[in-house]
Amino acid sequence: MNEFLVEITTVVPEGTPAEEVDRRRAAEAVRARELAAAGRLVRLWRPVGERRSIGVWAAADEAELRAEVLGSLPLWPWMTATVTALEPHPNDPGNRL
Repeated sequence: MNEFLVEITTVVPEGTPAEEVDRRRAAEAVRARELAAAGRLVRLWRPVGERRSIGVWAAADEAELRAEVLGSLPLWPWMTATVTALEPHPNDPGNRL
């Protein structure tokens, strides 16, 4: 499994009923928990004062990440994502045995 840094911005289309937004956001929370339990959503942050998210996600490759992992998010049709493949750094303090 490879890790990816993903920056996501969600823009709700104009005219979308509030009920639809609420439904998708609730489903998004459920799906995020499922992906975390499956080891696909590793960490997730929201910059202070912003509506975008930054996270570490796991998948075999970027195609799988976009199609099967991120693509399974209920808000995905309203999202834009910047994906950066990551590799371990030899000085990573989290990589100590």
